[in-house]
Amino acid sequence: MSYLTSISVTQSISIENGITQLEKGQEILERRMAEVEGFTRQLAVSQELNVLMNERDNETNVYGIWRAMENVLTFGQTNDFLQNYYIYLANYDLILTPGSSYRPNHYYTDFHYTDLSLEEWMKEVLDQTHRSEIKPLSSYVSRGQQTSVITYMQSLPLDSFNNSSPAVAVVVIDEKMIVGLLSSLTDRYGGWVHISDAQGNTIALKGSGVSEMAKMTSDPGFDQSKVSQFYENDLVITTRSDTNGWVYQAGIPRDLLLENANKIKKMSMLITGGTLLIGLVVGLILAYRHSAPINRLLSVMKEQFGRDEGASRNEFDFLSGNIADMITKNKLLESELNRQLPLVRDAFLKRLISGEFKSRDEIHSAAEQADIRLHQGTGYAGIVQINGYGSMDNVEVLNELNASRLLLKQALSDVGVDILMTDWGSDKVATLFFSTEEEAGSDQTVEDITQTMENLAQVMFNEYRITIQSGFGNYFTSVTEVSHSFDQANQALEYAIYTNQRGVMWNSETQIENTTYYYPLDSEQRLITTIRAGELEEAKRIVESIMIQNMEQRELSMEMKHQLIGEMKGTFIKLLDQKAFTEYDAIENVKRRVIEIGSAEPLESVKSDLYEIMEELCGLIANKKKDIHSQIIKQIKEYTAEMYSDTELTLYRVAEQVERPEKYISQLFKEYTGVNFSDHLIKVRMDQAIILLKNSNYTVDEIATRVGYNSSHSFRRAFKRLNGISPSVYRQSDYE
Repeated sequence: MSYLTSISVTQSISIENGITQLEKGQEILERRMAEVEGFTRQLAVSQELNVLMNERDNETNVYGIWRAMENVLTFGQTNDFLQNYYIYLANYDLILTPGSSYRPNHYYTDFHYTDLSLEEWMKEVLDQTHRSEIKPLSSYVSRGQQTSVITYMQSLPLDSFNNSSPAVAVVVIDEKMIVGLLSSLTDRYGGWVHISDAQGNTIALKGSGVSEMAKMTSDPGFDQSKVSQFYENDLVITTRSDTNGWVYQAGIPRDLLLENANKIKKMSMLITGGTLLIGLVVGLILAYRHSAPINRLLSVMKEQFGRDEGASRNEFDFLSGNIADMITKNKLLESELNRQLPLVRDAFLKRLISGEFKSRDEIHSAAEQADIRLHQGTGYAGIVQINGYGSMDNVEVLNELNASRLLLKQALSDVGVDILMTDWGSDKVATLFFSTEEEAGSDQTVEDITQTMENLAQVMFNEYRITIQSGFGNYFTSVTEVSHSFDQANQALEYAIYTNQRGVMWNSETQIENTTYYYPLDSEQRLITTIRAGELEEAKRIVESIMIQNMEQRELSMEMKHQLIGEMKGTFIKLLDQKAFTEYDAIENVKRRVIEIGSAEPLESVKSDLYEIMEELCGLIANKKKDIHSQIIKQIKEYTAEMYSDTELTLYRVAEQVERPEKYISQLFKEYTGVNFSDHLIKVRMDQAIILLKNSNYTVDEIATRVGYNSSHSFRRAFKRLNGISPSVYRQSDYE
């Protein structure tokens, strides 16, 4: 009875375990294949790749190819199925891989199917339109190495329906990677696994041959609809994918399956014919044997959670306590994922305001994901600025701004109006007022928003002494127009700051003053600060923005144009009179060039002159920074060479000596020398140690002390790590 029961139990447990492992491998494989399909979809929306596919130039766009491959190089880092892929561009007749690019015939030389000639490969793979097609298991040669692979093929773009497409993405997946997902079955039982597609073509096979699989499949005695059955000497487990129709089969040898049952049979015979003493011994052995997994689990958990905790409690309490702790942490993780929802909403609003969405459907789908109601998709976009923070150049100011923004958003939430908001820069909050069908576009809505913002400004000032200013764009009639309305709100805010007007500024109110030039104080201050920092590209962007506002969005009179040019010249004169530039000999020549800019010149010509002047000024700043940094590095090296024997010499001491922050000199030293300061200090000490080893009679311990080590053991270890041998061996050798 014991033997028969053990056979039944062992068989059912083995079948259950086999099915579980097979289904787990199936799930992982399908997820990996889904990632492969997702990878091709990412390629389909790659702007760089789309540009390459649509180019018809005879010349190869080398930079474009480099950029396209640079953007997809990281795709294979999280999925080993994407280690070997290529993209064929038909217009270039070029194959792109993560490491290089090839002509098809050159690629075929290193990578090819043994059953396909070059012409057949090009016809079946490169010149055909594929829609998530999978080429079954085929013999393959990769740089002279023989293997077997399956091939995933997808034409680009995804809507290609002709016989040929602009590009084809091909992922070559090694059979070893696929069967590796099911290695627990073959390694544990020594059996076999077989994966075939819906047409019966082999996808992966390990532990058996194709002919044996074909024989089993065609055998009338083998029922492929059964999940488990015995066939010849194997227990065959079969599952079928609902996703792609693939068939997963695993075979477990019968003798290994019943190995434990045979042991139980022998044990039963010994117990029946033995004495009570033998029975007790066997009972103890079995007790130890069956408690081993629990003991191993206990050992692992003690290693992970610490042995001291378990010392005061029994093993059951220790296990139950830590398992409960893991469940609690899992719930905390789930809670943390729910806390990420505000980040998703914030990202959606930033994309909506920036105009990154391509269609209304995409916007509504993203809004649903972020759990945001868009009502009728109509309303007003606005921006609220916290006043008094024109120069944000230190941590204290930024921290204060963060607190102010939180207070502002909390006050906005408390006004009782359905409003969406997100941070926009350090001192601004972007807002969206969506209107209902009854309120759409009415004057009352504008009045309500104005009244709400005025109440908000009063609350912020009365309770927190924070002053705010806000601008609003025109009414948007669709969610696709939100970004345009927000740009108008930004212009309204800039106009309010420029004209020093308080309260709420609507974009429609700024249009009556279109004859004045645009050159707000904050733009001037940012331009001066940017040039002083040597940031040429940012300075050019600021000047370009000012020119666009005055050349494209305004019609300036000649007098206003002269005043604008005079204001900008004045900005540069003020900048050149600052101490940061007066010490340069060439600054008078630069000042003369600024003065010589004529008020009657076209604004485009003025912009070009200012660009040249900014390039020269930023170049002076960059050279000055370089000289200062070189001097600091020199000071650090000199001080290290002087104080290397001091055991208390640290980066903090060096920072005190050169009067710079510790983190600053650490980054600076690494940037300019290519090594960390700690490595440089060790090198200096080891160089001095070598001199003492060669030219003195000091012992190794004395030398360790003289070069700044408290412990001779630490000195020996550092010396051997740097020089490959110990100090004693070095002294006795002929090393120089």
